[in-house]
Amino acid sequence: MKYQWRLLLLRSYRSCHRPFLSHDSRFQVIPNSTRSFTSSLHGRSGFGALQQSQCLLNLPPPVTISVGRSFSSDKTSATEEEASAEAVVIDVFSRLSSKDEITKELDSNNIVISHDLVLEALRSLESSPDVAARFFRWVLEASPRKISSKSYNTMLLILGVNGLVDEFWKLVDDMKKKGHGVSANVRDKVGEKFQKDGLKGDLNRLKEIFASGSIDNSVYKVCNRVCKIVMKDEWNADSEKRLRDLKIKFNSDLVKMIVEKLDMEPRKALLFFRWIGESGRFKHDEKTYNAMARVLGKEKFLDRFQKLVEETRTAGYEMEMETYVRVSARFCQTKMIKEAVELFEFAMVGGNTPTAHCCSLLLKKICTSKKLDMVLFSRTVKAYTGNGNVVTDSMMQSVLKSLRSVDRIGQSNEVLKAMNNEGGGYIPSGNLQSVIVSGLSRKGKKDEANELVEFMDASGNPLDNKAMASFS
Repeated sequence: MKYQWRLLLLRSYRSCHRPFLSHDSRFQVIPNSTRSFTSSLHGRSGFGALQQSQCLLNLPPPVTISVGRSFSSDKTSATEEEASAEAVVIDVFSRLSSKDEITKELDSNNIVISHDLVLEALRSLESSPDVAARFFRWVLEASPRKISSKSYNTMLLILGVNGLVDEFWKLVDDMKKKGHGVSANVRDKVGEKFQKDGLKGDLNRLKEIFASGSIDNSVYKVCNRVCKIVMKDEWNADSEKRLRDLKIKFNSDLVKMIVEKLDMEPRKALLFFRWIGESGRFKHDEKTYNAMARVLGKEKFLDRFQKLVEETRTAGYEMEMETYVRVSARFCQTKMIKEAVELFEFAMVGGNTPTAHCCSLLLKKICTSKKLDMVLFSRTVKAYTGNGNVVTDSMMQSVLKSLRSVDRIGQSNEVLKAMNNEGGGYIPSGNLQSVIVSGLSRKGKKDEANELVEFMDASGNPLDNKAMASFS
């Protein structure tokens, strides 16, 4: 089994470190683990690595056992696969600190981040807060939807029981902003640690936060009061006066929350957005600009949306990937393909550029729309490659699959030429050439197949023998 040694390492690692979430667990204070939560993302925990090495050295020789195929073999295999993925994650984040290297290593091992994998990996890293923090922050940036309240509390527990008090409270604040509360398990176990270390102030603070639900409910009440005023009547001087009379100290999170709550009333959300910015009570930032853009990114408010995203960039801020993905999907769902392409072009020259996956999705939408618009197709490829990216066989395969789904395989040559002209001279691999030829032949597109042969010859890359054999 691939990475069998890592699976053995994980089992040994667990035997050396009992999970802190078990009922009979004890706290362990790691003297070496006093670095800040942020700095832990950039370095490897020497103590954790030493412990893993010691565990590995204590492993007994592998034993080979021959067993017959049993009814439970599939279940055992699935369990081992999960454990293997966990072992790979622990190994990668223990060795590497570069985000690019980490991503490449995980991709090469076909690791798919899930809620369960995040929880299991964190639990196994209870005594290595540096590695746990690096993993947690990476997932938070790469796959934020895989971080749940339980994940936050697991990370919070790691920080608390390892004596990282400042980092503990910083994460509590982050959780409050996202609407997550502190669990009873964290209160009890970290509270015990605080009491043992004589941190009475922190202990009392933890108890108070848990008693209040850990979420500052007043923020939500303020948000509701503001929205009630904005939604009640037409915007006028009286509306502004009532908002001023609330004497609220607006911050980025509160303004974002209000704008998002007004999502079903984009016009009123924009009125509030403009008023709060022009009143001098708050200066909009990237977070609030993007929240407003996501609300306006609809067909009826297209002009206002375009104006706002240009204003955002002029102000020195960028369109967030969340904004691009959400609005692009909305445009495609409502058949606004031209607008989706324009949005893609705008995003590709910004600081947060769409990924290859985003490009493939858009090309597929163009191919399956009511009419294949090759101008829009070419513009999309040009925008993508103009930023230094390259067209790949994977993208071409996605496009061909979409063409087949709407019975447009006969337009394969048009697509290929566009990807060649705008994609830096892209030429499909031999296997993909065979797929194209075979698809055209099966549909009786002899002329198109011959056109492909001529195109490949003219490009200096004649079809190989396998592709030529695909002619039926």
